[in-house]
Amino acid sequence: MLEGFAALIVLQLAGEVIAGLTRLPIPGPVIGLGLLAAYALWRGGIPERIEQAGEALLKHLSLLFVPAGVGLIAFGDRLLAEGARLIVVLVVSTALTMIVTALVFRALAKPEDE
Repeated sequence: MLEGFAALIVLQLAGEVIAGLTRLPIPGPVIGLGLLAAYALWRGGIPERIEQAGEALLKHLSLLFVPAGVGLIAFGDRLLAEGARLIVVLVVSTALTMIVTALVFRALAKPEDE
């Protein structure tokens, strides 16, 4: 399993290097995930060791939310002061994202009649 974790870290590092060199507005871990997906497609599946490491990470995924919870507690007063504005921004940005996604899908989807 250690080799699987190492492979995941190397892919993330490669993603960070690519993001840094190309100055793409995409986070390095996302690029690393794309590299993993491309490798899995090329190989015909995810190697067993990487799959085991991924499953181990997923089992403990809830632990990754602990820092966010601590941040909410640490900055609770600021959240109270700016919470309403934050909620408005989240609702509006989510609605805009859904509208744009629907419009793009509608423009790219082929009608069934053709």
